[in-house]
Amino acid sequence: MTRTTRRPTAEAVTFPTARQRPLDPPDELGRWRREAPLLRLAYPDGHLGWLATRFSTVRAVLADPRFSNRAELTHVPVGRSARELSLLRFPPGMFLRMDPPEHTRYRRLLTGQFTVRRMRLLEPRIARIAAGLLEEMAAAGPPADLVRAYALPIPSLVICELLGVPYRDHERFQRDSATLLSLERGTEEKLVALDGLIAYLTDLVRHKRDEPGDDLLSGLVASGGLTEEEIAGVACLLLIAGHETTANMIALGVFTLLQHPEQLAAVRDDPDVAGTAVEELLRYLTIVHIGPTRTALEDVELEGHTIRAGETVTVSLSAANRDPEWFDRPDELDVRRPPAPHLAFGHGVHQCLGQQLARIELRIALPALLRRFPDLRLAVTPGEVPMRTDMNIYGVHRLPVTW
Repeated sequence: MTRTTRRPTAEAVTFPTARQRPLDPPDELGRWRREAPLLRLAYPDGHLGWLATRFSTVRAVLADPRFSNRAELTHVPVGRSARELSLLRFPPGMFLRMDPPEHTRYRRLLTGQFTVRRMRLLEPRIARIAAGLLEEMAAAGPPADLVRAYALPIPSLVICELLGVPYRDHERFQRDSATLLSLERGTEEKLVALDGLIAYLTDLVRHKRDEPGDDLLSGLVASGGLTEEEIAGVACLLLIAGHETTANMIALGVFTLLQHPEQLAAVRDDPDVAGTAVEELLRYLTIVHIGPTRTALEDVELEGHTIRAGETVTVSLSAANRDPEWFDRPDELDVRRPPAPHLAFGHGVHQCLGQQLARIELRIALPALLRRFPDLRLAVTPGEVPMRTDMNIYGVHRLPVTW
């Protein structure tokens, strides 16, 4: 039996970025999720593609090998054009923008480094880092910017130690990372940041060859399976992802809990809540708030529509993680919610490699902060907290707190 292809009749929408409430996705995403799992999406460069908002549709796209993640095929839903994205010339080793089998080759070299067992071995060190930062905050006294004092240093220190990157250079790679993740910076600025970061990491890899240490980069050098340029590309991806995402989850998670006192008290006072709270905050906040995107390598039938080869599909993880077909009371924060699969770390072959590390960092960082400062509160009104609507990773630019 021949399946009838139903084409959309409504005009194409544009991807919404304006939030009516800082902790909730744009209202349009929820409305479109109710109306249709796939909508025509107009991209800034003139491309006409698609937007997926339902949990099942998003997961189907991310799991389907007929959709590519290669940069040269991608059209971006907001900000700069696809052409400008391709000009960034992602270096060898930066496997996020690759498809199998190239992506698989790099990922296999790293999977064993990020197992649950290996990440749990880091727990005592992460706890010591958090405790040390909290004592520094206490000694300095209030107020404090929680981003700079706590949320950013924890994952930065951890990923630096794991990779073998000197933490003394953190201001440099944090600045370059912020440039690369900005929705407003131009291509030339991003090229300078990327080239500078790769040059720095290439020099570091050469140093590891001469003076190896007990770290991931030294292990990759010793394995002999990758070139210096490839190892630098791998390091660049892990360094950026390893501190940006978790830092924003810590800061945005605290901002959220401070506006939900009963939920905050549960995280602070009940040790059994930490695990479920982390999963709930990951789902509820979904800081990867724009995309990801995939491009069809061939015609694909999905939800009654034909996605033509070459058409880009943007999937909204934020909308999917608030889908009432998958989550009871999805727009409510419930830190005691029973664990349920969510898409905060993506899905399919590109699912976040460091998700177990992020979970452990969050499970340690949030309760430790709330117990050390039981009277923690905002030093400004919620409306005065600058949100990261201008960045690919959502969160807060600063979080002024007092106690």
